[in-house]
Amino acid sequence: MKLFNLFKKTEKTGSDSTIDSEEILEGSAQSEGTDEVETTLSLHPQWALSQEQEYVFRFLSNELEPLKPNQISLSGIDIDVEPANGNWLVKAFFRSSLEQPITIGPVELLLLDGNGEVIASQEFDLNELGELPARSARPWVFVFEKTNTFVEQPPKENWKLAFNVQSMAPHRLELDKAWEEGLSTEQKDALAKVVEQMPKLKPREVNFAGFQVKQQDDKSISVSLFIRNGHSKQISVETLPLELLDATGDIVARGSFNLGPLEVKANTSKPWTFIYPKEMVQKENPDFSKWIIRVPQ
Repeated sequence: MKLFNLFKKTEKTGSDSTIDSEEILEGSAQSEGTDEVETTLSLHPQWALSQEQEYVFRFLSNELEPLKPNQISLSGIDIDVEPANGNWLVKAFFRSSLEQPITIGPVELLLLDGNGEVIASQEFDLNELGELPARSARPWVFVFEKTNTFVEQPPKENWKLAFNVQSMAPHRLELDKAWEEGLSTEQKDALAKVVEQMPKLKPREVNFAGFQVKQQDDKSISVSLFIRNGHSKQISVETLPLELLDATGDIVARGSFNLGPLEVKANTSKPWTFIYPKEMVQKENPDFSKWIIRVPQ
């Protein structure tokens, strides 16, 4: 079944989420006007519709509230659950009041319930919608995989589909106050460059990337790593078990660290240093020509 065939109802159960176009479109031409903008229905060029189906689209489109100039909006229609796999089929209009056509790439979308709580989140490549004409509204089905939903059933009303604008911002370095005060400008710039060159995190992925290991005179070992947060919200790390492996694959040290908790802001990487006392060290004379720091399986 083609996804556009899911549009059968003429009653909306969702509400609208609207942002200024500059939040996700760099360099978009801005209109100086203040008049409200009516959007017109725009169907994907590859959709072949029956007359009845097109009527439903036009009816829903005509019921949409006008936008202000320079806005992009997601207007929720309704949600179905796919019986075969439990995926949520979230139907909405993607709307633009801009005076020129636009395309948007990957962005995380959040599904919010009537209390504003996030009940699903997933990254979508909005290039699949094609080019959206000026002042238009294009219907689409956003398929949230079951693994990306956080409650058993979708809401029946008062829900909202929203852009996670922060997901489009570049991943950046976050420094704790002690690091901020203790590092030179050159050291900070070097760490920021390392973060910039790391592979992109998946949505909600958290991982650890070591960048410095050093054996101390007292036979302890210090390891510096990045705690990388791909979530759209801040995370707190309270206890972190870590094991250190050398180039031969041997476990050099293993232990659990109480961080008290350590907070890592959304879409950032925070450097931190962990010290294994000699009691946690399991191998003498490790080969650190290559090494890995990881959470034990």
